[in-house]
Amino acid sequence: MQKITIVEEKFYGRLKSRKLTDRQNDLFNTLFPKVSIEHFDDIDKTKYESIFLEIGFGGGEHIAEQAFNHPNNLYIGCEPFVNGVASLLCKIEDNDIRNIKIYQNDARNILKEIPENTLRGAYLLFPDPWPKRKHIRRRFLQIKTIETICDKLIKGGVWRIATDHPEYQVWLKKHINLKEVQSMFDIKIFESCNRPDINDWPKTRYEQKATNNIIYVELAKL
Repeated sequence: MQKITIVEEKFYGRLKSRKLTDRQNDLFNTLFPKVSIEHFDDIDKTKYESIFLEIGFGGGEHIAEQAFNHPNNLYIGCEPFVNGVASLLCKIEDNDIRNIKIYQNDARNILKEIPENTLRGAYLLFPDPWPKRKHIRRRFLQIKTIETICDKLIKGGVWRIATDHPEYQVWLKKHINLKEVQSMFDIKIFESCNRPDINDWPKTRYEQKATNNIIYVELAKL
């Protein structure tokens, strides 16, 4: 039988900024091995009603609140940034959250392992806009990844995207207006004035610090 090799995507960006606290270092040694995964098959999927994927969870505010409010679901958080992982580990311990798995790598790599029609939802909240023209190819939102997320979602599964970056908003609208994307999803767009229910869509710290108008997009798989 021919062996299938999965090629990992190259990660761009910082992996660490400020020094970790003693508590965060301790959690990396004690809690992180219990909640981290290297592959999708590391998870016992039978324990959960639905599976959600957050692509770049930042400080972990959104994924922690979702997991706390919905203990029967599994939330997989993808974040290569060490400080973001450390922040989420603190939230997991403080709230005794038991339904989060951390994938400390580029989300595109684990997406290759997730079977089609598996995810109930996905989140891409305030992604790095990579504003320089030469870096546009580094943006997560590309037609290829839109097709991939669609394949991984169950019918009716929802992908939520939010950004306050003006140039990324143009990029987002350009992609969701493509005919092939509109044939995959039922698309709803919200702006700051009619933000989705905060109890259903918790704020991230990036949203709390946003200085520009925010657009929120929900793409429900047809």
